[in-house]
Amino acid sequence: MVKKYSRLGILGVLALFVFAIPCYSQAAEKDRAVDEKVNKFLDKMRNRWQDLNVPEADGKILYEIIVQNKYKKALEVGTSTGHSAIWIAWALSKTGGKLITIEIDEGRYRQALANFKEAGLSEYIDARLADAHRLVNELPGPFDFVFIDADKDWYTNYAKALIPKVERGGCITAHNVEEPRPGYRGRYRMSGTDEYYQYMRSLPEFETSIHPQSRAGVAVSCKKKDK
Repeated sequence: MVKKYSRLGILGVLALFVFAIPCYSQAAEKDRAVDEKVNKFLDKMRNRWQDLNVPEADGKILYEIIVQNKYKKALEVGTSTGHSAIWIAWALSKTGGKLITIEIDEGRYRQALANFKEAGLSEYIDARLADAHRLVNELPGPFDFVFIDADKDWYTNYAKALIPKVERGGCITAHNVEEPRPGYRGRYRMSGTDEYYQYMRSLPEFETSIHPQSRAGVAVSCKKKDK
């Protein structure tokens, strides 16, 4: 009798394995198709991004942060025409997540929608044409990843509105931020990002630094996990 049940158990495991193969194959095929389409689009657009989009190196940084931490609930403040959103959404296609991205300019918003479609990432992006000053306060969250790249003098206000909505272990990232140095006026210090950086550094529940591989200044503030 023991041998009979053992045999049935083995058959059951094999059956589950056989049925799982098509699902795994379909997921892997979809993943390959997304990669191929995104890579093709990014190759086409290389060195052609305008409207204050992030450089490719910073897009890769955002991608890596999301994939490494398996983030799924992302928010971007300031879409422009979508370069950073494409890197974020591409990463979320790996983790099973989705991005909400906000843009106030209708022309840039429409171009971003076209770019998302061409890159094959529309299903991973909820693009909003709205004033982020208002919408950031209204969005319920929670989020585990935030990227701020909009009006620099409002960075701190965005952060204050979003911090309660960021999960433990999540990160707030922001573009064009430099670490202040005595006697040095950097490219961005007079535009509000210096105030933002000092504010984030003052919060004991966050660990904040400038990503070492970013020339344009990506600040990364990670909310400490519960002990």
